[in-house]
Amino acid sequence: MSNQPGRPRLVLGVTGGISAYKAIEVCRRLVDAGVHVVPVLTQDAARFVTPLTFSALASEPVQTSLFDAASPIPHTVLGQGADLVLVAPATAHFLARYAAGLADDLLSATLLATRAPVVVCPAMHTEMWEHASVRENLATLARRGVHIVPPEDGHLAGGDSGPGRLAEPAIIVAAALSMLHAGDDLAGRRVLVSAGGTREPLDPVRFISNRSSGKQGHALAAAAAARGADVVLVTASALADPASVRVVRVETAAEMERAMLGEAAAADIVIMAAAVADFRPKEAAARKLTKDDGLPEIVLEPTPDIVTELAARRPAGQVIVGFAAETHDALERGRKKLGRKGVDLMIVNDVTMPGAGFNHDTNVVTIVSKGGADSLPLATKSAVAHAVLDRALALLDQPERTQ
Repeated sequence: MSNQPGRPRLVLGVTGGISAYKAIEVCRRLVDAGVHVVPVLTQDAARFVTPLTFSALASEPVQTSLFDAASPIPHTVLGQGADLVLVAPATAHFLARYAAGLADDLLSATLLATRAPVVVCPAMHTEMWEHASVRENLATLARRGVHIVPPEDGHLAGGDSGPGRLAEPAIIVAAALSMLHAGDDLAGRRVLVSAGGTREPLDPVRFISNRSSGKQGHALAAAAAARGADVVLVTASALADPASVRVVRVETAAEMERAMLGEAAAADIVIMAAAVADFRPKEAAARKLTKDDGLPEIVLEPTPDIVTELAARRPAGQVIVGFAAETHDALERGRKKLGRKGVDLMIVNDVTMPGAGFNHDTNVVTIVSKGGADSLPLATKSAVAHAVLDRALALLDQPERTQ
């Protein structure tokens, strides 16, 4: 498959660690985000994951050898053509060879033949991660300008636990996209995003909430950051912080309202992706409610309509995007909300559709504006995020747009 014009070209290096299976998801997410991915597997990597898997998912067939490729100098072709080289996972053995400047296989030779930025994602057992030689090799690479996505603390192969676990695919992809799109179309813009389902306390141990995971909001924040924006994410989700994003953590609708209104004035684009609870208890019990106390009588009151308030207070030129998760008459209800809430775009998704809505990594949405409605097919939430940002940016660049 030839590289499509306008698509950044990324060489994905995979080395021989047990976490190589995660590189499959990294590959898939990058392709879904519009990146032309060229996979390069070491011989040891092929012991853990099959080259055929990457050939099926990537933009080009996998390459594994310095000598068996169609080109007599595959490492030079790969290195010169890359916009970014990403190595995930990067084993201790690979890091030592890279730091020493060895070039005896396709991946290591490509790294020496490129002037593109390089990102490495170490993964190994805790004892290896903490070894002085590994730390010295990483320090050497960092001095040379190599970007490092550090491993996480968690369960490792063999049943033990500790630092050394490969960063999650979403974190790796966000770091790669940030490098690829640095200074891109949202550079100099400020984007404010909300995410997650709020929790409204009934008592000290119980709350009213909803099924929102926050994945779409976090994907929007990560995508905006990858495109060069200055991003603030106000989230009620427990998901990990996206790279290069300032995160404000909240729990209740009132806390989210204060945070969003406090940040909104400085934003060029405001995206209200959070699933704010529609109702909250008028009074929360000071102590845990028990059956011994009898059946409690809980009086509910509406929570603030944050996006409507944001629209009412918006400065001139600001673009505001709302989200509507519906279970019936989704498009009709979305159109009504667009007008009633005073936003520029309403992102409507029918959460009863397969692969859409809460807790999925995919979504099916319709982007509703005053000019009509555009339905997107099933796609990753990262791809949906970029589609929403495309539309918001197009509106932002229309000075004649009326508020």
